[in-house]
Amino acid sequence: MTDLLKALETISYGTLRIISGILFAFHGAQKVLGILSKGQPEVGSQLWIGGVIELVAGIMIALGLLTRPAAILASGTMAVAYIQFHWKLDLDSRFFPAINGGELALVYCLLFLFIAACGGGKASIDRLIFSKRG
Repeated sequence: MTDLLKALETISYGTLRIISGILFAFHGAQKVLGILSKGQPEVGSQLWIGGVIELVAGIMIALGLLTRPAAILASGTMAVAYIQFHWKLDLDSRFFPAINGGELALVYCLLFLFIAACGGGKASIDRLIFSKRG
């Protein structure tokens, strides 16, 4: 079983990076472009800037292009989103992600921190660019 799972490691990581990047980019597209959304934040507002980060960083993560910096930016953005918009530093029941609705922000924050640590992987533009440089 361990050998099988080890053989799937590269494809599993690549799939995780690509799909999570696409999903994150879609959240940004909802905010910035109004795709499948009831409204858009005002251009230049904090929510709009967050949406631009989600859209651009998500695309970069999915492509594996400058994956580490894009993932660090995405992770930090989700940390801010969780603290500022979900938790709000309340020590009552809103402390818990299941109550404050911040599970997705926390998962994205940690997932993108993991991706920043691992880099683009084998199926990435980073590998094409940086393997040619030596």
